[in-house]
Amino acid sequence: MHMSRISRRQLLAGLAGGALWLSTPGAFAERLLTPAQTLGPFYPDQLPLDQDNDLLIVDDHLTPASGVVVHLYGLILDAHGKPLKDALVEIWQVDAHGVYLHSRGGERNARDVNFQGYGRFVTGANGEYRFRTIRPVAYPGRTPHIHVAVTLPGQPRFVTQCYIRGERGNQGDGVLNAIRDPQARERLIVPFVPVAGSTAGEQVARFDIVLGFTPAS
Repeated sequence: MHMSRISRRQLLAGLAGGALWLSTPGAFAERLLTPAQTLGPFYPDQLPLDQDNDLLIVDDHLTPASGVVVHLYGLILDAHGKPLKDALVEIWQVDAHGVYLHSRGGERNARDVNFQGYGRFVTGANGEYRFRTIRPVAYPGRTPHIHVAVTLPGQPRFVTQCYIRGERGNQGDGVLNAIRDPQARERLIVPFVPVAGSTAGEQVARFDIVLGFTPAS
């Protein structure tokens, strides 16, 4: 399947300035809500000391995590398309060997100790979040996915999952296909686009999340 490419210069400039492909908030005013999904059994049972938004480097380790580098970013919006400030965005996923950070999330001896496995980011006034992570891989029973949770002050945690467009396993994944509405299901499936000129084969993925409420002023 042909995929367009974004240049490395655009990627780095956009992430540094917090404005990569970000349209004005009003453009999302009519966008439908993001479907919620299960938290799953592998939310970390012990959070790592390093909880920043770069999952490829743990503490001061010199060796980065294995896997295809992905720059995951997006907007957190309310039901009217307004960017949400101070939203705590969490992600967690398997490493390149299909192992979670969770103590029962796969073969512990195979876990990549250089992969953070979990990260968090708090949105600013523009509602944007961003992470550097790896392209998720499949493991028994599941297609590749990244868990995402959003928590606003005074609100319950919203949980969903981000999937890769074009993955064969999507068609047979029970969690994804529990969303019966095809249009709603498609809102969780996004392109992972190669970064032109990246010698490391980096990719970029945009996953906007639209919540079904408007926080009180």
